[in-house]
Amino acid sequence: MTMRYFQVAAFVGEGLAGNPAGVCLLEKPLETRQLQGIAAELNLPETCFVWEDGEMLALRWFTPGREVDLCGHATLAAARVIFSEVSPERNELCFRSASGVLRVTRQDSDRDKLWLDFPSRPAVCIDSPAGFSALLGIKPQEVWQAKALMAVLENERQVRELQPAIATLIDHVGQGVIVTAPGDRVDFVSRYFSLDRSEDPVTGSAHCTLMPYWQSRLGRDSAVAHQISARGGELFCQQQGERTLIGGYARLFLRGEILI
Repeated sequence: MTMRYFQVAAFVGEGLAGNPAGVCLLEKPLETRQLQGIAAELNLPETCFVWEDGEMLALRWFTPGREVDLCGHATLAAARVIFSEVSPERNELCFRSASGVLRVTRQDSDRDKLWLDFPSRPAVCIDSPAGFSALLGIKPQEVWQAKALMAVLENERQVRELQPAIATLIDHVGQGVIVTAPGDRVDFVSRYFSLDRSEDPVTGSAHCTLMPYWQSRLGRDSAVAHQISARGGELFCQQQGERTLIGGYARLFLRGEILI
């Protein structure tokens, strides 16, 4: 058995390499253990699997070690593959996923920019957990709780200069950690330390928490963001009620076949 395979860099920008994702096109769904085994073998931050599911496309995401319930950069990568390699005439895709139906659209004015329509994950302000500031290496101005813990710092330099022992930090708090601050050249910047005990290059789903916060702070519904990891990524965010729209560019890097 063979499946079509693509590797895509998602949320690329000028001088920004984005986050690599594997995209596997299936003729029919496979067992979870098979999908996890393929993701482990590919060893990318995320590998997603796509197949036709009635009038929609089914979508599942896996890190090398586990399945996740929402992944922005791999969804962007999957949409780039479908638009470029499968259905170039379409301007809208609907994916059935563990986080509900996710739409990805593009406009004729800029068909390379893709827009993810994701559920928002707004945070609530909390007291800083015991030991958190010491492990992060700086005392945040604020700490917020959503799917992940979010620390708000004063400026971009502080975010860039953070050098926490990521594994120790994640083991202590037991969840992913977002760090954010106002950007020097964009509206806000962030970094993300994941449950896999590493830094994620670009995290689309984290912006479902970041954008509701920055909408309130900036007083407007749109923002441009950079995730300032070593690779770096650019995201265009819009808040629309309980949905967060995340726009970005993706570049096809590799195409081939996987033998099963």
